[in-house]
Amino acid sequence: MEADITANINKIKQRIAAAAERCNRAPDSIKLLAVTKTVPLPAIEQAIEAGITALGENYVQEAKEKIAVIGGRVSWHMIGHLQTNKAKYTVNLFDYIHSVDRLELAAEINKRARLIGRKINILIEINVSGEKTKNGITALEAIELIKNVSMLDYVSIKGLMTMAPYSTNPENSRPYFSELRNLRNKIISEGITNIQMEELSMGMTDDFEIAIEEGATIVRIGRAIFGQRK
Repeated sequence: MEADITANINKIKQRIAAAAERCNRAPDSIKLLAVTKTVPLPAIEQAIEAGITALGENYVQEAKEKIAVIGGRVSWHMIGHLQTNKAKYTVNLFDYIHSVDRLELAAEINKRARLIGRKINILIEINVSGEKTKNGITALEAIELIKNVSMLDYVSIKGLMTMAPYSTNPENSRPYFSELRNLRNKIISEGITNIQMEELSMGMTDDFEIAIEEGATIVRIGRAIFGQRK
């Protein structure tokens, strides 16, 4: 298992580098975020030994148990849907929250972060596909939300996150990733203060190379590292 995880990570890094070179980007401008939902601690430890420096979790309680063991050896990213009443836990646990999609949630994160004196990095989740089964704010609503969130003292907007609709053909994801990049550029042109549009979190096991070609700075990879979830 250890050899498999190490080999898988090395293959993904090679594919990231190749995708970056195809679009004249530096490979080290793309962060590999290992998605560890339901992945047992021994496998996560092997991934860290193989060079993984950032982990993405979907559930607060599961992450809390893992963070208690692994701690600050990696950066921790909350990538799952976050209920407002869980914000008080996330500010202590995570370095980034990818799934902020409403002012109420951002305000609660801000309130809880202020209490512990810690500024939290967040990404605004955009539902570019409009699928009812996906979380995230629409692209049309994003600028107003970002303007409101930018006024909060203890959250720092670092960019955007999205998930393309599932498809067996990675090329089908391209329009959605392109739309997120274009939205990022439009937000930058608005000149909103107190935000940074440096991160585009998009692309997973089946389509991360397309995401990189369209500007992804963070790719979220689970299955290609750890295999199918049990």
